[in-house]
Amino acid sequence: MRFIVRAQIPTEAGNKMVQNPKMIQDIEDYIRKTNAEASYFFEAGGERTMVFIVNISSADMIPAIAEPLFQGFNAKVEFHPVMVLEDLKKAVQKLGKN
Repeated sequence: MRFIVRAQIPTEAGNKMVQNPKMIQDIEDYIRKTNAEASYFFEAGGERTMVFIVNISSADMIPAIAEPLFQGFNAKVEFHPVMVLEDLKKAVQKLGKN
């Protein structure tokens, strides 16, 4: 199942993060390890925010996806299941069969 993983980084931790010369490499490693299909970086609520689109086939994968964000970036992490248009079309078709 496809999820949005949203990581918000507190200001102090974010300030340390951007001073780390390995920051980009660490983010690229995370993207590679989680096999994220997309990643976005922006401000939300006054904090640095990263969003990754990942496929999670079972709940036991969640710690491996969340822990690097907790430990490496001191982030607040959220998981949100999402659908692409094709998923939505299938869901609507199933609703129409009831």
